[in-house]
Amino acid sequence: MLWKEEMALIRRSDKELLRIEPWGKNGLRVRATQLNRFQSNEMGALLEKREYSTDAEISIQEDTAMIKNGKICCEVLCTGKLKFYNQKQELLTEDCYRNRYGKQAPGEANSALEFLPRVFVPHRGTDNFQLTARFEAKDGEKFFGMGQYAFPHLDLKGCVLELAQRNSQVTVPFLMSNRGYGFLWNNPAIGKAAFGRNMTEWTADSTKQLDYWICAGDTPAEIEEEYAAVSGKVPKMPEYATGLWQSKLRYRTQEELLNVAREYKKRGLPLSVIVIDFFHWTAQGDWKFDPEFWPDPEGMVKELEDMGIKLMISIWPTVETGSENYAYMEEMGYLIRTEAGPRIGIKNQDTYFDATNPDAREFVWQKMKEHYYDKGIHLFWLDECEPEVTKYEYDNYRFWLGSDKEIGNLYPRENSRMAYEGRKREGEEEIVSLTRCAWAGSQRYGALVWTGDIASNFESLRNQVANALNMGIAGMPWWTTDIGGFHEGNTEDPVFRECLVRWFQFATFCPVLRMHGFREPKVVEEGHQFIMGDAGSWKYTSGSPNELWSFGEEVYEILKYYLEIREKIRPYVNELMEEAHTKGTPLMRPMFYDYPEQEEMWNMEDQYLFGPDMVVAPVLYEGCQTRQIYLPEGEWCDIHTGEIFQGENSYTVDTPVQKIPVFVRKERYNRNYC
Repeated sequence: MLWKEEMALIRRSDKELLRIEPWGKNGLRVRATQLNRFQSNEMGALLEKREYSTDAEISIQEDTAMIKNGKICCEVLCTGKLKFYNQKQELLTEDCYRNRYGKQAPGEANSALEFLPRVFVPHRGTDNFQLTARFEAKDGEKFFGMGQYAFPHLDLKGCVLELAQRNSQVTVPFLMSNRGYGFLWNNPAIGKAAFGRNMTEWTADSTKQLDYWICAGDTPAEIEEEYAAVSGKVPKMPEYATGLWQSKLRYRTQEELLNVAREYKKRGLPLSVIVIDFFHWTAQGDWKFDPEFWPDPEGMVKELEDMGIKLMISIWPTVETGSENYAYMEEMGYLIRTEAGPRIGIKNQDTYFDATNPDAREFVWQKMKEHYYDKGIHLFWLDECEPEVTKYEYDNYRFWLGSDKEIGNLYPRENSRMAYEGRKREGEEEIVSLTRCAWAGSQRYGALVWTGDIASNFESLRNQVANALNMGIAGMPWWTTDIGGFHEGNTEDPVFRECLVRWFQFATFCPVLRMHGFREPKVVEEGHQFIMGDAGSWKYTSGSPNELWSFGEEVYEILKYYLEIREKIRPYVNELMEEAHTKGTPLMRPMFYDYPEQEEMWNMEDQYLFGPDMVVAPVLYEGCQTRQIYLPEGEWCDIHTGEIFQGENSYTVDTPVQKIPVFVRKERYNRNYC
């Protein structure tokens, strides 16, 4: 049975209720359930406000139907199979359907396989199901986006992705296809996405409904901007944030941090942000300074402000029993629960506050406001926000909004929401929070995502390029990375020093330039020992220095040179930030983003566009002295020499350790931005 309800097309077939409706100018939202109603929108990524094209229309003919919205059209066959087309009547994608015994639509093949496109397997005795959605594989199709995973693949075709958050894994389930469509899996359940050669398959382990959004566009930019319109855009990035951020694990005292800032000032090195990392607090869950090591926060903030430096503070969602807030938070239901076993131990010897609970978010924000914000610290680093549980036993955790299996991927978004809404109430508009994880929609809460606790080697550096570009396509234009990686970089090791240089060069042409890492050898205060995870021991331990001058004079001169380049291009970076805010455009883009008509651009994975006017080719291998780069149409200037190169050509260029290839469109170069 098919019928029209307002602007939605509804189909009932036995147990399944299907709803397709316009959502955005060129998009459709598809929902299906075996319950008697659809769920509310609070757990999805889509904004409630939706604009329809003037030509949105629905037509029904007996047991088939069509719904059209702007540039996308969905045909509903008599079998319930869905086929999506663009405005040129070109097939974009279609359900994977095989059925020998049921109805057959004209032109559809017979098969004894009985593959259904939407499969609900009930968790008996509950309202939840394991859900599988299947789509036909298409020859030559490529997929991009989906967040960041610990591999160097830009094209995700052939990959199997866990839909779950982990330290250094960020699930943002929006993808773009080279066939001209974007697709959002609008479901925060733990699950899997498999982009196979035989079919594409999405799985949610526990859910009440199918929910996805699909749009058509003539260019990647049109698709990206359409997605941003329905899921939200980043706020305005404050101009200071496009400069250098200085961080390490970790500055242990107020004087140590101030001395680093003073040294930057003494050397004449521009510094925008300096960071106080974890265990500056009295206990996890207190969210306030330990006065033994940080005796005068207001005075510290004033001295930094006088030097033109903003202070960022690390906020962890962890709560230990020794916290002054633990008993109250437990009583009020503000903590994550377990289905079996003790709550304490979810993360080492502590647990997490429940960011899906609005009252818990408000409680934590009030602590942040009292102990940090009101002292002049308005920048927050929201670490550990996957959350990083000791064991990823998703079926054992429960949140205010539901079980981890059903809504677990939402946690980082709601954590960013806490800081965003708190600062918004204080009258701020330019709101950014550094966060280790995200989900679809996190961008609208000012999430600046980085790649987590990654290794300090060239292999990890290679992953960063694909991570950055796929995050941008997934609708997260704000992205950064620990320059040099996080773990095990020895400041005296020449191989690590080379890796750090190449990483800094790459990061110069990223949205945010940020030094961070746990450098070797570890530093432990006399009379104490380093015990990983013991709260007391963290007060006395740190990593080796991680400032620009910490790796020898040769490295320092190279880093200083690239910092000077970053300062020169900041007006350009700020332009790109404004475009991200108004249109949702990623700063870092695959080559195909601006040149989709050139087939070879869809295959380039080791160079990228930084905005429309820069081509960047990072050096990703140890000892690499040359590399190849392709320049698109037009005239391009070498950023280092000003030499002009003609586009639509490949070049082999020298890459001594002092140089990575970066080319600027001639018109931009002549405007003295480089």
